[in-house]
Amino acid sequence: MRANAAAGWIELLYKVVGPGLHALAARKAGDELSLLGPIGRPFAVHAERPRVLLLGGGVGIPPMVFLAERLAAQGGWKPLVLMGSEVPFPFRPRPSAIIVPGIPAGCIACLPLLEEWGVPCRLASCADFPGCFSGFVTELAAAWLESLTPAELAQVEICACGPTAMLAASTQLARRYQLPCQVSLEEFMACAVGGCAGCTVLVRTGAGAAMKRVCVDGPVFDAYTVF
Repeated sequence: MRANAAAGWIELLYKVVGPGLHALAARKAGDELSLLGPIGRPFAVHAERPRVLLLGGGVGIPPMVFLAERLAAQGGWKPLVLMGSEVPFPFRPRPSAIIVPGIPAGCIACLPLLEEWGVPCRLASCADFPGCFSGFVTELAAAWLESLTPAELAQVEICACGPTAMLAASTQLARRYQLPCQVSLEEFMACAVGGCAGCTVLVRTGAGAAMKRVCVDGPVFDAYTVF
C-alpha cells in the first residue's frame, strides 16, 4: 500500500483469511520476515493524460493508495481516486473537504490519508454506508466522466484494481468514452516468479492470443488486451 525506499520501509494492508495470513497476523514488532519483491509490471501513467482516474475495489484499494501517493509526490498530475467496497472500509471515512465537480450530491465520504496529500477521493458502496455513493464504483466513475468536456476527457486515463467483474466493467466504461485503461489483475500465485505458470490469463497480442503470467508479465495489463 505504501513504500519509502529512502527510509527503508514498506506498508502492507492485508485481510486475515487463511492460515498463511493468520500466521502473518501473529507476528510481532521486531520479528523478521522473508520477502520477495517488487516483481512484475506496474502501472505506467502518461504525461499527456494527467487526469488519472484511479478505481479501487475491495482488495484493489491498497494499490490505488500507492499510485496516488506517487502521483501526488511528483506533481503535475490531477488524480481522482474512487474506491468501492461492500464490507466496511479498512479505514475510518470522513466527509471530504475537496470539492469535485461532477460527483453526485451526497457523495462526500473519503479516505482521510488521500485528502492529507491533496488527492480528491470518493467512496462507493451498495451497503448504504454513510456519505458513500449508492452503487458500484464504476457507476460513480461514469457519473464523473459524463460531466467532463471533450477536452477534459482527452486528458483522462483509467487505472483500476479489484475483482475481475469490476475490472471488466471498468474496461467497458473506458471503451464507452474511448479512454486508455490499465488493469491490475487478481490471480492466485504459487511461485510468483514465473516458473509454475499457475497464474496465466488469456491476453490478445499483435501476434494473436497468448497466455501471460500475471506475476511477471503483469499484474498490470492494457485492459483492452484482457477484456
